[in-house]
Amino acid sequence: MIAIVDYGSGNVGAIMNLLRQRRIPHILTGKPAELAAADRFILPGVGAFDPTMETLMRAGIVDTLNEEVLGKGKKALGICVGMHLLAEGSDEGQMPGLGWIPGHVRRIDEERLGAAPKLPHMGWNSITIRPGAALLDDIDADRGFYFLHSYFFDARDPDHVSARVSYGVDFPCAVERENVFGMQFHPEKSHANGMRLFANFAAVR
Repeated sequence: MIAIVDYGSGNVGAIMNLLRQRRIPHILTGKPAELAAADRFILPGVGAFDPTMETLMRAGIVDTLNEEVLGKGKKALGICVGMHLLAEGSDEGQMPGLGWIPGHVRRIDEERLGAAPKLPHMGWNSITIRPGAALLDDIDADRGFYFLHSYFFDARDPDHVSARVSYGVDFPCAVERENVFGMQFHPEKSHANGMRLFANFAAVR
């Protein structure tokens, strides 16, 4: 059972729709007991870093997530801002992140993009996948995924970067460390590639 962590993110309906299409069991919850009963988690992401982190803390579920993911080794997938929460902190806010993957979320340097393109990075973009990336098996890298963001996850260890994207500059768009995964793009808006990614997440061991 996948628990989609409920902290008011706006994209949970689209995620649940794709999971239903793939007949993947899931629940939307912010209750510690229901989270503890799940065997993997999705941290969805539409919003800003500090308000999202504050919502998690007010809900009293950070300790539960730390215990289930770090203590018990359950799988976790962060999407967009949900991915940013996996870092130690973000240029977008002042609060510390969960720190599950060493690194910092940085704003894309718009001056390095030239006259065009500009921020936010929005729309479909192909990606470059690192061989062996656990959740990106059988993904059409040329078709890629749908993006909407102005920040990226600057992983401290390059071995934690599982895919990169080019948008004026090159930067990581997917990270993984053992049982924790993060995707900058929106698989719930990415049709066949998105459904495949969620199926991979449901099956990864």
